[in-house]
Amino acid sequence: MDLIARLRAGLPGEAILTDPDVTGSYANDMASFCEAGTPAVVVLPRTVEQVQHIMRTATELRVPVVPQGARTGLSGAANASDGCIVLSLVKMDRIIEINPVDRIAVVEPGVINAVLSRAVNEHGLYYPPDPSSWEECSIGGNIGTASGGLCCVKYGVTAEYVLGLDVVLADGRLLTCGRRTAKGVAGYDLTRLFVGSEGSLGIVVRAVLALKPEPPGQLALAAEFPSTAAACEAVCEIMARGHAPSLLELMDRTSIRAVNAMAQMGLPDTTEALLLAAFDTPDPAADLAAVGALCTAAGAAEVVPAETAAESDLLLQARRLTLTALERVKSATMIDDVCVPRSRLAEMLDGTAAIAEKHGLTIGVCAHAGDGNTHPTVCFDAADPDESRRARESFDDIMALGLQLGGTITGEHGVGVLKKEWLARELGPVGVELQRGIKEVFDPLGILNPGKLF
Repeated sequence: MDLIARLRAGLPGEAILTDPDVTGSYANDMASFCEAGTPAVVVLPRTVEQVQHIMRTATELRVPVVPQGARTGLSGAANASDGCIVLSLVKMDRIIEINPVDRIAVVEPGVINAVLSRAVNEHGLYYPPDPSSWEECSIGGNIGTASGGLCCVKYGVTAEYVLGLDVVLADGRLLTCGRRTAKGVAGYDLTRLFVGSEGSLGIVVRAVLALKPEPPGQLALAAEFPSTAAACEAVCEIMARGHAPSLLELMDRTSIRAVNAMAQMGLPDTTEALLLAAFDTPDPAADLAAVGALCTAAGAAEVVPAETAAESDLLLQARRLTLTALERVKSATMIDDVCVPRSRLAEMLDGTAAIAEKHGLTIGVCAHAGDGNTHPTVCFDAADPDESRRARESFDDIMALGLQLGGTITGEHGVGVLKKEWLARELGPVGVELQRGIKEVFDPLGILNPGKLF
């Protein structure tokens, strides 16, 4: 029995897509410079049992399987391989439970981040992880890449909110790991192992997520600096003094100019760095005043605190527009997510500026400054082979700089295809050997998302 016939034995007809024009649209995520193959079929299951049937079929026929969510990723982790089954989980989009007493939500992987966030808000609860693509990205994809967001400086990343998982393994068995309880240390932490594994160890079909009480509305300030060094000094002082901002973001000169050009924000041309801080504490105005004083002491030319939520939104608008504005600079962008210790943030930004000059490219940087996570965005003309080459070389130089400064090649986007070589450099030979050994335990045939990570 061939692949399609075998799949049809356990899936409804509408769950199987074979038209090449349709299946081709599932070939890749949003990353640049990442190869993608041609899938043999796309399947869209709605139940755990259907996912199990798909994986049993794949194991019996030795067919690779590429799990996908909303395909908003930026590393090629969801890219198809030739002849694979693309297993799209977008139809498994139910919020199964929201429990205010236990402060958990139980969801399927296709639930959109923003949909979950709004649903738990109705119960006075809060799901903190908020990737920039939160209106489009799925919880399953967030788990697969261990994604972060603007609020990580205070609330942490996705991994810290995944309490338990149901996972269909490569051979179709269903594994339940983790817990629903506030505490639990029984056995090895397999749950955490799946978070960030990019679909290479199993297919997440259900997640138990921790929730927090919904915080008060936040107030923000914007501080304009004459240098990135001064802005980064302010970041270090804010964190060293024990402040707990709900957001601490930085934009460099290139990003500021791009946003000004697109939206006429009116930021002065002399501004070399813009620092945005917000607090959702009981007295955010007092916290903003204290942080504003630290910014002034570090050399801020102007500090503008908001007095209302509406004013805060206006101040934060520039940060939200950054990527869109940089995408207007050239026909293509490559977005990096190197993370460095906060104490090395200024070196990371200055080094990136030097890399841009070296390669003759526009590279804008915005950063989750509070946790050292930078997003250098390389702007280039995809139709120009030489410029494309320089873009890729600059991207590699940025990752090398991050490792040199004691950082990591990815803070929240994952490895996928884009950073395979660099993962090996970061982990070292012993680390790679052990991680490949773990992969073999869960996926001895190597059919789960082959060609990613290693």
